[in-house]
Amino acid sequence: MSRLESFRRRLTAQIDGLNWAMDAVRDVPGDVLDLGLGNGRTYDHLRAYSGKRVWVVDRVLQCHPSSVPPAEDFLQGDADVMMQRLVDQDVRLALIHSDLGTGDKASSAQLHLDLSPLIAALLAPGGVAVSQEPLAGLTRVRGPDSVPEARDNFYRACA
Repeated sequence: MSRLESFRRRLTAQIDGLNWAMDAVRDVPGDVLDLGLGNGRTYDHLRAYSGKRVWVVDRVLQCHPSSVPPAEDFLQGDADVMMQRLVDQDVRLALIHSDLGTGDKASSAQLHLDLSPLIAALLAPGGVAVSQEPLAGLTRVRGPDSVPEARDNFYRACA
């Protein structure tokens, strides 16, 4: 398989996973949190189709101009600090998507494990977390059949 075909499979899986998650939380009260803005493609998809307010956490704002979130929805800083701020404000979220990465597989995996308690604290009952790396302390569920189990990780908070 070429790198281009692999890229297409990754994007298709991401779209299918996000669409599945948005459908799963359609009736769950709460907003959406996108951890890691990057270029802003995932944020733009969540904003366009979730029907909910979409918060974003990232250390820098360097996305495509069409994907800049409103200032009041962009939490600039380290994920743990920004998420703790939301926990302290008693925010509950219907959906959390995380594709935070450090560029190193092992440290990215550890980052997600470290953030797991905050993700669990922020999810509303029945809420869903979608993560590129495994999380701890949450109930893993099977996502859409079109997404290979090793591609993304799906979790649901107890209702």
